[in-house]
Amino acid sequence: RVQVMESGGGSVQAGGSLTLSCAFSGPVYCMAWFRQAPAKEREGVAAITPAHHIYYAGPVKGRFTISEDYDKHTMSLEMNSLQVEDSGVYYCAARWRTCDISAPDKFEDWGQGTQVTVSS
Repeated sequence: RVQVMESGGGSVQAGGSLTLSCAFSGPVYCMAWFRQAPAKEREGVAAITPAHHIYYAGPVKGRFTISEDYDKHTMSLEMNSLQVEDSGVYYCAARWRTCDISAPDKFEDWGQGTQVTVSS
């Protein structure tokens, strides 16, 4: 198990940008971002593996970019053209198997989350 810490959340107007960062206390295989809006289920946003296989959820494709430094056990999520619907708590997570962001319950290690608020 590893410790997970997110940073970089905040408030921004629609159309703006934010970058989230995540640090793990040790090596992991799949690094992923999830988000949860009030009264909604947690949903996958993006994920990346050491082989640089990258996965994006449909609503964020073309707007969000995930990147990693596996040597430093860190990951970032650059979010551009933010929309009000992107608001929520963003979580960083890790697991040692496939990067299936449709199944958040299969991820073993989670951060506390960081709030992203996009206003119109």
